[in-house]
Amino acid sequence: MLEREIAMRQNCLPTIRSIYSKLSEKEKKIADYILEHPELVIHQTINEVADYLQLADATVFRFSKRVGYKGFQAMKIALASEFIDSEPNNIISKANTEESKSPTELLFKTTIHSLEKTYERLDNNALSKAVEIILTANRVQFFGSGPSAILALDTFYRFSNAGINASAFLETQFQLLTATQLNKNDAAIVIAQSDTNQETLSILEAIKKTGATIITITDTSKSPINLNADIALYSFTDEIHEAGILSLRSAQLVLLDVLYMNTVSMMKQKSQNKNPTI
Repeated sequence: MLEREIAMRQNCLPTIRSIYSKLSEKEKKIADYILEHPELVIHQTINEVADYLQLADATVFRFSKRVGYKGFQAMKIALASEFIDSEPNNIISKANTEESKSPTELLFKTTIHSLEKTYERLDNNALSKAVEIILTANRVQFFGSGPSAILALDTFYRFSNAGINASAFLETQFQLLTATQLNKNDAAIVIAQSDTNQETLSILEAIKKTGATIITITDTSKSPINLNADIALYSFTDEIHEAGILSLRSAQLVLLDVLYMNTVSMMKQKSQNKNPTI
């Protein structure tokens, strides 16, 4: 029995893949989410996973049993063990090769790696929901502090030029004031890094009180701003060196570009549906 438990603890993802074809549609929905975002699931509660997938807690619990665990917590522990065990070698390898690379090579390769990982962890379901929220909102307000404020301002310009009622401010005091003036028909897009400062948290708290829909762009599911997010999109970065931190800006910029391009594409599609060519 103990040997089986140890084996299960080391083979959570392979087990899910091996039984995938036998799963129900709802179970496949859970399996897809876990297989695509194991690093997110290990930090979430059963209620958070169920709410995100729009399923009942009991459905997620039964899935955990189907995979071979006593419950969601046991499955999550097994998943964490498997996921974390694969990380040290990668980190050691990167640390050992970092000194042998020139700053130019290091920055380019780290940025490419961040973009590839951001693409891998992109939740298309969350992206589609974010696009729909933007298109149906009365107005879209962008928020961010420090480097994130520049990204917010740049993205606001593009959305505004596309015909979206959007706005953004660099100054924190104006961001906080604007946050209090939102309502349930508005959308707020909050851009932040994992080391979220108190200013961003205060802005987020003010937004939450208004009932506006919150979309977050962060580099980790553990960021405190995600606790109140309605939709969360994640970028990826390796923060073991300065190039990793710099690559986060590129990854978040591309993620915002993806959000923008999908929004514009959906706008064109809806326009064509309203005015079909004869």
